[in-house]
Amino acid sequence: MGILNVTPDSFSDGGDHFGIGTALDHARRMIAEGAGIIDIGGESTRPGSVPVPAAEEIARTAPVVAALRAEWDGLISIDTSKAAVAAAALAAGADIVNDVSGLLADAEMAGICAASGCGVVVMHMQGSPQTMQSAPRYADVVAEVREFFAERFQTLTAAGIDPAALCFDPGIGFGKSVDHNLALLRALGEISTAGRPILLGVSRKSFIARILNTADLAAREWPTVAITSNAREKGVMLHRVHSVRPNVEALRMTEAILGARRG
Repeated sequence: MGILNVTPDSFSDGGDHFGIGTALDHARRMIAEGAGIIDIGGESTRPGSVPVPAAEEIARTAPVVAALRAEWDGLISIDTSKAAVAAAALAAGADIVNDVSGLLADAEMAGICAASGCGVVVMHMQGSPQTMQSAPRYADVVAEVREFFAERFQTLTAAGIDPAALCFDPGIGFGKSVDHNLALLRALGEISTAGRPILLGVSRKSFIARILNTADLAAREWPTVAITSNAREKGVMLHRVHSVRPNVEALRMTEAILGARRG
């Protein structure tokens, strides 16, 4: 899953792809490097970010979704917690809704997803982007994330979403300390519910910089690749990343080793 932020203020690439032309160029580049899903977001969810009105988010994302759909038959995801934004993106040709709130922020989101039959990414987040990193606390982060996934699965399937449409994201960096993130990464093979896939988003996140004690954003790239490879060993098949090629190459190498091991 290649990340396409059409925002002026995302944490690592804000403003880089703000506009249909530059957004499409970047999407084409990620597709050429092996992305099977393009995840389009019009609102930053970095810690402390300011919410964007739905109309502005739609204006940023729906035209990009429509333009990409016109030239590509791969999977397109809309990264939003607003039902109106999701509905506009789905109407423009999106296939998946990726909601960092786990479909809790907007009461209409589950109905929109159920009616459309789209894929749904359910992420765990403690708090909101404005507050999530102030003082995250858990008695047992792995158990609490697993329980959240189980509850969301039951509630969302009862609301009419096809179980086969759901996948779950542990929300690395969303209301978690470095230790919480590491605990979840160790337990990636143990947190799924009902056999549904896990999607992992660690790309360029700040916990990497804290572990490495560096302020250099570029220094987060290869550790991201390392985590991708390690997560694939634990069975994670979906990886949300900024830099597609090195992560795809890491996946192919890891899969070759796993295949040899199985043989």
